[in-house]
Amino acid sequence: MPGTPHDPNHPHTTRRTVLAGGAALGAAALVGAATPWNAPAGATPRATPLTDPFTLGVASGDPDHDSVVLWTRLAPDPLAQDGLGGMPDRDVDVQWQIAQDERFTRVTATGTTTTGPDRAHSVHIEARGLRPGAHYHYRFRVGTHISPVGRTRTTPAPGARVDRFAFAFAGCQSLTHGHYTAQRHLADEDLDLVAFLGDYIYETGEAGSVGRPHVPAREVHTLAEYRIRHAQYKNDTDLQAAHAAFPWAVVFDDHELDNNWADDHPYGGQPSEAFLQRRADALKAYYEHMPLRPAQRPQGPDLHLYRRLAFGRLVDLHLLDTRQYRDPQSPPDREDPARTLLGADQKRWLLNGLSASRAQWNILAQQVFFSQRDFAAGDPTRFSDDAWDDYKVERDEVRDHLAGVRNPVVITGDVHAGYVVDVKADFDDPASATVATELVGTSLTSGGDGTDQNPGDAVQLAENPHITFIDRRRGYVRNVVTPTEWTADYRTVARVSVPGAPITDRARFVITDGVPGAAPQG
Repeated sequence: MPGTPHDPNHPHTTRRTVLAGGAALGAAALVGAATPWNAPAGATPRATPLTDPFTLGVASGDPDHDSVVLWTRLAPDPLAQDGLGGMPDRDVDVQWQIAQDERFTRVTATGTTTTGPDRAHSVHIEARGLRPGAHYHYRFRVGTHISPVGRTRTTPAPGARVDRFAFAFAGCQSLTHGHYTAQRHLADEDLDLVAFLGDYIYETGEAGSVGRPHVPAREVHTLAEYRIRHAQYKNDTDLQAAHAAFPWAVVFDDHELDNNWADDHPYGGQPSEAFLQRRADALKAYYEHMPLRPAQRPQGPDLHLYRRLAFGRLVDLHLLDTRQYRDPQSPPDREDPARTLLGADQKRWLLNGLSASRAQWNILAQQVFFSQRDFAAGDPTRFSDDAWDDYKVERDEVRDHLAGVRNPVVITGDVHAGYVVDVKADFDDPASATVATELVGTSLTSGGDGTDQNPGDAVQLAENPHITFIDRRRGYVRNVVTPTEWTADYRTVARVSVPGAPITDRARFVITDGVPGAAPQG
């Protein structure tokens, strides 16, 4: 998929320029070093802020073969107490451009949109009419202020042969637990996509121990508070760099709203009506800060998050929502066949989509541990109530369906540790067939510096022979998928308590086409 070495849009020749010099290029455009960028004839930008409104950076997401979402939010004062980021309480005109080169001499599309306080002055542009499998650069302008430059890419044409798809998946980035060192390294990778699997923010009021306390210093509940919390996270320049480097496909887990929530049930016990208002506020703020399409704009407390991205004939990426439709956690009922994690509509969508897929690899991108995981030594059993183990019958139904799908791989976040798992036809029989592979990513920061393993991991490995690897350092999983194999590199940093740690390859696993299960390499 990457271009040839002589292609001026090839990632190796443009990424550092985009990340290090995007703001400079934008400023140069104002003095004529690039194609002039003027407001439409007769137009006067409304309510132009006096200071830089692009403090939260830019992002792109959910690419397809001829379009991509471009995102920014205007916030000259990101932590303003009213949640409006220091913007006036009225509409503002925002210009946008997308071009084939980082100097914007070959502009593909441009336009002007209006945003306002009802959406926290966020911008979601569906840039259309793009070429399949092509790199683009984009930027925004308000008055005399030009945003940093972002870089994005469309997917290959439907049904196209694709020789390489490179992506990373990551999640769980508590600001209070560590510096975004891994995100900085992520920005330097050669990728087509980043899949973020949840816990983009944390709703808690903790201060942590690394000098990055949450604002406000309390658990957030209101729309203004969720907006401030998202803005605080988005204000981190390392996270901004990772967003500006590639398109992202995002899903939420629990901490974007409330720990371990399920449908309209808070885990800690809040009246349902009050919780639904909190859920509506949290999901609205989430949408306002993510590069999601207008089709994902929430309606009250509901946001249609599950969706599918295709990368030619090589990969179908099925993005799941394991929060909005699930029954409340109830370990005594884990084997009740009526219990659901996905909800009836999403499960039907998933199973039908898997059956219809003609892709060589099928990825389930989701939030919580899929495979069986027994934490108790010996004959007793103990399972997590916030994972698929608490919805055993539905999990086994999905697992059995995966057995008939070509090259199924489940990618997972949530547990702040890296795992590699053989998904077994019968988890209680180690000799049963392996039907799929589960790759679990560690956290980016949550849990602090981490370690190789903790004492309980020996029990997990003994009680769950289908789990073949556990590591608790911080980082992400980089994946390179080809028609013949999938290579997963578990990339970790030694510490997040202070910035600047180098990144290393903790382990490498390979999945061979037609052979479920991941084999260690090196």
